[in-house]
Amino acid sequence: MSERVAAVDCGTNSIRLLIADLAHGELVEVDRRMTIVRLGQGVDATGAFAPEALERVFAASDEFAAAIRAAGATRTRFVATSAARDVSNRDEFFAGIAERFGVEPDIISGSEEAELTFRGATSGLAALHVPGPYLVADIGGGSSELVLGDLGGVIAAESLDIGSVRLTERHVSSDPTTPDELAAMRKDIDALLDATTVPLARSRALVGVAGTVTTVAAVALKLPEYDRSQIHHAHIPGPVLRDTTTWLTDSSRAERSAVRSIHPGRVDVIGAGALILQRLYDRMAVDEVLVSEHDILDGVALSLG
Repeated sequence: MSERVAAVDCGTNSIRLLIADLAHGELVEVDRRMTIVRLGQGVDATGAFAPEALERVFAASDEFAAAIRAAGATRTRFVATSAARDVSNRDEFFAGIAERFGVEPDIISGSEEAELTFRGATSGLAALHVPGPYLVADIGGGSSELVLGDLGGVIAAESLDIGSVRLTERHVSSDPTTPDELAAMRKDIDALLDATTVPLARSRALVGVAGTVTTVAAVALKLPEYDRSQIHHAHIPGPVLRDTTTWLTDSSRAERSAVRSIHPGRVDVIGAGALILQRLYDRMAVDEVLVSEHDILDGVALSLG
């Protein structure tokens, strides 16, 4: 017998909901939605959530909570990562979430984040006969998670303090981004990737998940609008990734805004996110990025089983 469950993942840039029927370790999706809330706005500089950012999160949470009630989900888990770990006004965030969902948010550890991300991202890969080990890359707004593992589980993982919002706020003030600003972002990215404890060379497949990677994929595939069915398990060859990253980092905000497959909330930060993916790919002995629409959100839903 299946149970209807709900998972909410609140990151630095977006908040996402998955309602699914869970049975025997498998999910059947009922509803999936995402809202850009930019919770991490200014956190790198102030150490606190901005009042307007909390307002955006709570407005989206009201919508999500109503959807959960309407769908009849019996259990809900709300997880928050990165930006919510160390802010000075986290109590206000906690209270607002508990009021809306009836559950306390889980500020999950880096190791649990890695396990949930890996479990969600790799569900279904065995059926596609994709060889492991896999390097799952979740490029968020405030941090990027690298998780190496195989079907037996996680082998190594690390959370790096580089993300699309963090890098953009730290280095970009021009439109288009200048060569000096790009160089500064590359320096930050390379310093952390060069020092990662995750053995990238052991991976036989690079699996990219979450909004940054799926948006890059939508642009690379030249989709007229965002289409999850075409993005899920899409293969992005190395040369196509490089061309896409170059365009995303060199184009103007107006040019990116004209691309319908890029969510308006990602227009100003997608170049930095693509650059992280590109610099990671350059360090690996793979010839493509395999894109998955399944990620930590699916892992959170599976954890309710």
